[in-house]
Amino acid sequence: MLTFIAPWHPMVEISIMGRHGLEGRETRKIVFGTHTGTHIDAPAHFVPGGSTIDETSLDALVGKAFLVRFPQCLPKRKINIRDVKKQLPDLSKVKRVIFRFDWSRFWGQEQFYKDWPFFSLELASWLIEGGVTLVGMDTPSPDNPMDDRASGNDSPLHKLFLKNGVTLVEYLARLDEVKTDSFDLVALPLKIKQGDGSPSRVIALVNE
Repeated sequence: MLTFIAPWHPMVEISIMGRHGLEGRETRKIVFGTHTGTHIDAPAHFVPGGSTIDETSLDALVGKAFLVRFPQCLPKRKINIRDVKKQLPDLSKVKRVIFRFDWSRFWGQEQFYKDWPFFSLELASWLIEGGVTLVGMDTPSPDNPMDDRASGNDSPLHKLFLKNGVTLVEYLARLDEVKTDSFDLVALPLKIKQGDGSPSRVIALVNE
């Protein structure tokens, strides 16, 4: 599973512990980080004292979602309000927005963590002011990949979304299989006590 290469993101390890031929059953030990693969960010990920994944309301994670498509999006492209308004002109009834860039085509490749499309500050603010409570994407982050942690400009949109109560769902995959503009989203994290996030099974229920 994809894991950002950093000391604070452990690599996935799966070890067989119980074996049919010896212990008479099969069991495994699994080691992974809270932001491994498709996952959900809780405010505590970037907001000191922020709410944790076990405190995230299911009302935000389950319900009608709208898909915004930028298929085969170019690297380093900044997504602006006008780009999204072409597909979502009215946010008044929209609570959950999923962004498709087809970036999951780079799943398992080094390119996945390079030059992904990102949101403008104005777009993030517009979504927040419009009452959106969940933003999902098939990229690693809504932030500009060129943001420099050393300069103090580390993940500003993460912080903006999370401190304003917007749940982030990242590393989504197979959005090309969703053919409708809206669907019922089910995004279920592990209920990790005091967790800053969790790997999650995220599905789209589509009426055909």
